[in-house]
Amino acid sequence: MSTMDCNELVELVTAYLDGSLDHDTRASFDVHLLDCDGCVNYLQQFRATISTLGNVDDELDPAFRDKLMTAFRDWR
Repeated sequence: MSTMDCNELVELVTAYLDGSLDHDTRASFDVHLLDCDGCVNYLQQFRATISTLGNVDDELDPAFRDKLMTAFRDWR
């Protein structure tokens, strides 16, 4: 298993949350989180953002919400 750095984790966070990482990459991601409080905080903030977007679902125009979700999904 290779060591993952913070930049790699940021690039993979949406795949991590979607559960689409392969086993080895997921394991590297999890190991990195054990030693990096900054990335733990980043992951928590990303989850909070996704949760907030989900909670305002009724308030947003569906097309705008889809654009936001796509932007976050594709953001690197």
